[in-house]
This record gives sequence, structure tokens and C-alpha cells, in this order.
Amino acid sequence: MKPPPFEYHAPVSVAEAVSLLGSLEDAKVLAGGQSLIPLLNFRLARPRHLVDINGLAELARVYERDGGVAVGATVRQADAETNPLLGERCPLLPLALKLVAHPVIRNRGTVCGSIAHADPASELCAVLLVLDGRVIARSPRGERVIAAGDFFRGPMDSALEPDELVTETWFPATRGPVGIAEEARRHGDFALAGAARAGDRVALFGVATKPLLADPADPTRGLSPSSDPECSPDFRLHLVREMVARVMAS
Repeated sequence: MKPPPFEYHAPVSVAEAVSLLGSLEDAKVLAGGQSLIPLLNFRLARPRHLVDINGLAELARVYERDGGVAVGATVRQADAETNPLLGERCPLLPLALKLVAHPVIRNRGTVCGSIAHADPASELCAVLLVLDGRVIARSPRGERVIAAGDFFRGPMDSALEPDELVTETWFPATRGPVGIAEEARRHGDFALAGAARAGDRVALFGVATKPLLADPADPTRGLSPSSDPECSPDFRLHLVREMVARVMAS
């Protein structure tokens, strides 16, 4: 299938990109495109404008600041997976990236794009939540820092405003054990259930409308997963217990 018609914009600076998002009606940001392009092709998204930020070199950085690591909006997942700074200061992120789809997807997909997409089955959303990370967004009104706990609202729904551009995500440096585990029908498929651990914190993904923090001692308490063709609620609860036990043993 082909995408619906849209007007293409290629800003040369973050300031221009932010200005475009603030002035255009019904605009979407294009970075990796691994989520947006399929939605366009299936006509599930019909934006009137695409703002392509791939030419903005200032968004392609991974750098240390404020006791953690910032990942710019155009940093590819494959690059983050092998980045030595992330491997040293935030090892949970590279571990999680190995589970994201397939290498061909990670070569193009971005860390920030996956988080902004807010898929409840996303490994990276759970990583941001369990680490208590931040999303940094800019709009014509200025810069806003959004805590992970406030960012995710529901399936593909976040606290981002239509005129906001995610410029980077920030992950605090990690101390203590980390781990991530998931169960999927095939490697690279969306997780039926998964858990990410950082110290004594655990976040679940693929089991609710958004990533959730859970009690490692009783991870299914208050959890009511829905049924779908892939997995029954009871089996998903079983998987939650198994995945949490696995990461707590790591």
C-alpha cells in the first residue's frame, strides 16, 4: 500500500523543527520511521505534514550529563546498542536493545522514537520507567522535562503535546544488578509479557495498556491483562511471574 499524500519538511535546525510543529496543522515527526511509515502505508495515520529531523546533527549525540546519559532523538538503536558510554553507565539499555525487533529494524529505528511511540509492549519504554528516566521535549513555549512515570498514558498515547519535539531521553547511571526478560512467539516479535529490572525496581511490559512498575515479591497484584488471540489472561499472568523471577535472579 501507499501512504496518503502529505507535505514534506526538512528543517535545518532544532529551532526550525520546533517552529514548524508549532505552526503546521496535523504534523508528525519523522526520525527512524519504523513505526510511522507502516502506519502511513496502512492508512492508519494520515498527517498533513511530515517534519523530517534526520538532518539535525545536534540530535545524534550520546553524552554524559547530570549523573546519567542523554540519548539524542536521531540516535539509532543499533548505535546505542554498541555505545561504550551506555554500556558502562546504563547497561540495561543495550541489553534491552538486543531484544528489539531485528537488526535491520534497529539500524534505522531510534531510541527516542520507540519511547515517543509509547507502545505498551516496548522494551525501551519499560527501561525508561524502571530507571526513572526523563523525556526532554521542546515546543514554541520552551523546553519541558517529563518524568517517565508521567509520560506514558495508554497504548500509543503519551504526555507529548502535538507541537512538542522530543529532543532526547535521559537515563540515570545505574548501580546494582540489571536484567530484562521477555517471552514472544518468535524472536523479534512483540513480547507477550516482559520484565525489566534495575536494582530492586521492576517494570512490566506487554501486559497492560502501558508499562507498569510492579512489586517483585508479588508482580501480578492488581494486574488484569486482557485476552487476545496470542495469549490468555491466565497465561500472561503466569509469564509475568516467570519473567520477574528470571530478572530477579540475574
